Amino acid sequence: MKRTSIGTLVLLAVIGALGGGFAETGLAAAGRPIIIPPFTLSVALALIGGIVVWLAVPIRRLTKGKAKAPIDPFYATRVLMLAKACALSGALLTGLGAGIALYLLTRSVVPGVGSVGPAIATLVGAGLLLAAGLIAEHMCTIPPSDNDDDESGKKTVRVRP
Repeated sequence: MKRTSIGTLVLLAVIGALGGGFAETGLAAAGRPIIIPPFTLSVALALIGGIVVWLAVPIRRLTKGKAKAPIDPFYATRVLMLAKACALSGALLTGLGAGIALYLLTRSVVPGVGSVGPAIATLVGAGLLLAAGLIAEHMCTIPPSDNDDDESGKKTVRVRP
């Protein structure tokens, strides 16, 4: 499996920012109340990020050779998929939080802290989820062995004399 690319994360953040900004603009133009994310969203996103990293710790111990017992490969695969999903959704929600905060801060009358604060908190919580997903994904990688392919694609085999 390939690692999550920076280009994908940036693209998702831009899509989230544009979506958040356009949604807020559309709601305000229609005379409806704008979306203010609850503060508990940022707390939940940060906690989910912490749990994902905590789940990846046994896999990291195994890859470093410090584990005492083997780990179920299905568990490792699930943690890796969860880490990748957290990185992607964290990028999207970071963009969404940035779009909402940018919309609120660019109005002619700046709203109160009760509106801007939760948007900034969502931006921070989603950024923590993104970072935790990338860290957990890195923790699930297996170091290259001596018998892996080199850059030219040829097998390298070490022979003892």
